[in-house]
Amino acid sequence: MLYGATGDLAKRMVLPAFFELAIAGLLPSDWRLVGNGRGDVSHWDFQEKMHAALTEFGPQPEDGPWEEFRTKLLFAGGGFEKDDPGSMLAVLAQAKAELGDDAQHVHYLAVPPVAFGKLTEGIGAHGLAKGSRVVYEKPFGTSPEEFRELDKAVHAVLDEEQVYRIDHFLGKEATQNLHVLRFANSLIADVWNNRHVAQVQIDVPETLGIADRAEFYDATGAVLDMLVTHLFQVAAEVAMEPPISLDAEDLQSAREEVIAAFRPLDPSEVVLGQFEGYTETEGIADDSTMDTFVAARLWVDTDRWHGVPFLLRTGKELAVGAQTVSLVLREPDGPLKGVPSSAGVLQFSLTGDGEISLSVVLKEPGPELKLTQAATVLKLDSVEGGTPLPPYARLLHDVLLGDRSLYTRPDGLAHVWEVAQPLLDARPPVQGYAKGSMGPEAADELARPGRWLITG
Repeated sequence: MLYGATGDLAKRMVLPAFFELAIAGLLPSDWRLVGNGRGDVSHWDFQEKMHAALTEFGPQPEDGPWEEFRTKLLFAGGGFEKDDPGSMLAVLAQAKAELGDDAQHVHYLAVPPVAFGKLTEGIGAHGLAKGSRVVYEKPFGTSPEEFRELDKAVHAVLDEEQVYRIDHFLGKEATQNLHVLRFANSLIADVWNNRHVAQVQIDVPETLGIADRAEFYDATGAVLDMLVTHLFQVAAEVAMEPPISLDAEDLQSAREEVIAAFRPLDPSEVVLGQFEGYTETEGIADDSTMDTFVAARLWVDTDRWHGVPFLLRTGKELAVGAQTVSLVLREPDGPLKGVPSSAGVLQFSLTGDGEISLSVVLKEPGPELKLTQAATVLKLDSVEGGTPLPPYARLLHDVLLGDRSLYTRPDGLAHVWEVAQPLLDARPPVQGYAKGSMGPEAADELARPGRWLITG
């Protein structure tokens, strides 16, 4: 069941991910996708809407088994609530008649957080909770208070093992390679600490604006939309201690334990920005002070990372788009002088299928001892035998398998809000920045004595 099936998120991400799984042959032998929304459209109309979504966002319908796929798409209109399930129960009865009563139920809530509570209550009230798996989009609440209320409402209906809180950054191939490269290679594992790493940069600048989601964005901003969700979670992937195994429970525990060691943000180490012209966007109030940019210095209070700043940055309407995790290596002690600053870097690009690069200092070919910098890049889609899945497809596949390894737990999210609380209580002034820049100049100071590696 896909709630919000005619919305923007479903069209751009969720429905294409289902078709990706069909192309890869990773869906069950028989299944039905029941879309749900407030509109009352026919099954055929819903299928046509999905065809249009695939045509616009890919993969293209002709690239996969579209004609067979479309026959398994159903639509239940009229919304879905405790007191009014719309046509959902009738359509589900039709699907069960075709699949059998023992079919695994998966509920995907591709809706704003404000709708999570009522939909969850409806799932429980109409007998759809037992044995089901329920996927919640981010953000799982937009404030500490809302998180606690939502967590209580969810657990009134579901056991924790049934809950899948999605963060698509954890489904990226390069994010998962943070674990494998580190834990499977002693050359990398031995430098993954404060003795060898000067700073960690998690940088997600965006060239996109907010016109297509202005009202949503003005209620959240960069801090809630990106910092306390994606960037904190990726920081945990980097900073965690080696888990006992990469099984779901061990991996989740390692992730949540290191989040508990995140030091609460110091507002003096946070820069907020708003791009010029933001308040002229349709749907945005003239006096809005919502942030469209945030850069923060995060400290991880563990023996491994004591004293190493984690520099987090993201924003809209910036000069370049990127999704990178960079470990900037310390300059080694030794006889060479004038080693270029920030020359040794192990970098993970999370964009697309991902890539890993290593930048090192070398002797410039020639008669003199002159130092230069060079990098080697491994594109993950070029690895022999590799068949990478887009993040949403990977995470949906994990739901179908019942694998919660790449999903967040409530204890970790509770700690995230504790880390963010000082910033939420005392937001620094929002500074303006030009479109096509890299944000307010004040953010450059957070990286001193180093520098941001991604530049315009």
